[in-house]
Amino acid sequence: MTRSSADSGSASNPVAKLSLTTKLAYGAGDLGPAMTANILAFFLLFFFTNVAGLNPALAGSILLIGKVWDAINDPIVGVLSDRTQSRWGRRYPWMIFGAVPFGLLFIVQWLVPSTNAWVLFAYYVLVSILFNVAYTAVNLPYTALTPELTQDYNERTSLNSFRFAFSLGGSIVSLILAQIIFSQLAGNPVGQYVALASICAVLSIASLFWCVWGTWSRSYAATGRDQGEQAADNTPFAEQLRIAFRNRPFLYVIGIYLCSWLGVQVTAAIIPYFVVNWMGQPAAVFTQVALAVQGTALIMLFVWDAISHRVGKKAVYFMGMVLWIAAQAGLFFLQPDQIGLMYGLAVVAGLGVSTAYLIPWSMMPDVIDLDELQTGKRREGVFYGFMVLLQKIGLAIGLFLVGQALEISGFQESVAGQPIPIQPDSALLAIRISIGPLPTICLVLGLILAYFYPITRTVHAEILLKLAERHQQQEG
Repeated sequence: MTRSSADSGSASNPVAKLSLTTKLAYGAGDLGPAMTANILAFFLLFFFTNVAGLNPALAGSILLIGKVWDAINDPIVGVLSDRTQSRWGRRYPWMIFGAVPFGLLFIVQWLVPSTNAWVLFAYYVLVSILFNVAYTAVNLPYTALTPELTQDYNERTSLNSFRFAFSLGGSIVSLILAQIIFSQLAGNPVGQYVALASICAVLSIASLFWCVWGTWSRSYAATGRDQGEQAADNTPFAEQLRIAFRNRPFLYVIGIYLCSWLGVQVTAAIIPYFVVNWMGQPAAVFTQVALAVQGTALIMLFVWDAISHRVGKKAVYFMGMVLWIAAQAGLFFLQPDQIGLMYGLAVVAGLGVSTAYLIPWSMMPDVIDLDELQTGKRREGVFYGFMVLLQKIGLAIGLFLVGQALEISGFQESVAGQPIPIQPDSALLAIRISIGPLPTICLVLGLILAYFYPITRTVHAEILLKLAERHQQQEG
């Protein structure tokens, strides 16, 4: 790897504007994780109940068990990436060596190696644990690159808009691929999912390598020294956790993110059932609804980014959440013959979903700057470890809650080769509650937390000024 002259010039100015090629390469790093996470969110519970033949409670428990390991796995990987020293820096070795296992493990999640429910349960729990380790190994160090690439308040929002443009773009591509592959392999449900996973795995691996190749020179230049020579933070792990959780803005950010992501994941998990069982539409229609949500969110990323430059991150989050809450309420009251309104509400929801992707991740680098001011250390891995952990917990809890709600309400799982069963009224009501009131509660809690978030543009500018004065004193 070599440093480009453009990026090397940033060494003396850590808030210099990022080049378009750097932003594109950084954004590409979230393409693969987004594609895999999107497919898991929209299809995995449906795959377990309608293809593998597991009951909803057992299916919803699989991901929850896998995330128990993540409660240990993510913060540990975060600390280890902070302490990693190599000629590629702290983050890049994890991405380089984790990319291929990440892709391969994603594929084997979609095999059905047995017809015995408990054998399948054990198999999917094991694969889930291994996949989550690989996901963390590539995605957590990637997310921790943001504050290493720029210290500028608005530039970080811009950088994250590129990241989530690729994220949402990857999600959209995964859904389009699903429609194409499912139509070409109709009648072979296991083959459909394996083919989809294989293509996404190849794209995931390639995009991770693009990110490493395209951002390393800027990260090198921004540090002003060989990353392999950066001093490791040897503070004990337990003490690092205590320091992180004494950072009040950090607690607000992770609360905002968890509430937002729970809203996303509960909605994503229940949409297939809502479209098929309540609206009475073919399974392919739910993919179109998901495309309407994510396509709108993708377009709005850059609109919200521009608005945030004028009014700030908190105001943008409030605007988006109000629109999203209105859409979720509308879905609860939607009737089976209101197909056009369903798509309209999906577009409105996409306006809010966009801010759930953009704003919490744009707040996190500011929190890390405050931590450096308070402690004299930069520990991106610890903070981002908890952000990635919460993303996965949101997915797991969403799937678990939906699975339990369907089981309790008497939902009838499909049997291979048999028509889709008619669901009892109790199951239909559970589906409607899961797509309306349940995510709405999460979003309202996120709004309350955002109201009290203390780091504004002015506060962050003061933090950077104090950090710059400290660095000058240390150099002097």
